[in-house]
Amino acid sequence: MPASAPEKLAKAAARGADELVIDLEDAVAPAAKAAARAAALEALATLEWGAASLAVRVNARGTPWCEDDLAALAGAGGPLRSVVLPKVEAADDVAFAARLLDRAPSLRVQALIETPAGVLRAAEIAGASPRLEALIVGYADLGAALGRSAAGAANAALWDPLREQVLLAARAHGLQAIDGPWLGLAPDAAFAAAARRARDQGYDGKWAIHPAQVAPLNELFAPDATEVARARAVIAALAGAARDGGQGAVALDGQMLDEPVRLAALRVLAAAGEAP
Repeated sequence: MPASAPEKLAKAAARGADELVIDLEDAVAPAAKAAARAAALEALATLEWGAASLAVRVNARGTPWCEDDLAALAGAGGPLRSVVLPKVEAADDVAFAARLLDRAPSLRVQALIETPAGVLRAAEIAGASPRLEALIVGYADLGAALGRSAAGAANAALWDPLREQVLLAARAHGLQAIDGPWLGLAPDAAFAAAARRARDQGYDGKWAIHPAQVAPLNELFAPDATEVARARAVIAALAGAARDGGQGAVALDGQMLDEPVRLAALRVLAAAGEAP
């Protein structure tokens, strides 16, 4: 939601998203940056945000506004949980943000990977700071930088190699991998196919840029009842084997269960918002 659009901020908590991102970057005109920052701070302090995780996307490093954005958010307190840092191209970009957030030790950082340099250095970026919790693919800037046509940008399959590189970097460092937004507004068949592709590839979620996209994404990325029940059964079977002095592997419904299967089950329960 643009920080400069108070009517959208006021409605955000009712949209049902897992995370809400207040935007100080692309959705705000240069002349309105300072006012948008002040509006974001006021919204953080005064609005009811519900159970959603709250983030603010700041302006990119090297712009006239980035340092002021980070300094202001470091003192914001309240419900703010993380800062989304755009156009991250190197580990030092994350370290730079972490230094400016030093007086807010609990504030996390999410890195938007949306330039060719960022993709090539995704593994380096993913290990840059213990504050980092997620890598996010940014398609608009990345597509423009690559010279990708509108048709190419809308072809989800063409993004597979880039998504895979970001996913591997995230998983190697224990981070979430979040797919960037579909650039159309409607939750149509093309949108659903692209989101399903990212889910099947292993991504934890996907950004929405229109309220109509939130419910379909929640349904797509949330484990269904069968998956949750299976995950519970896996955890219970392995726990029972451990209590009985087993060797860490056990069969359930014809499938051999071991540590990788347990970790997959834990990921399902985490996505469903359940403790193991």
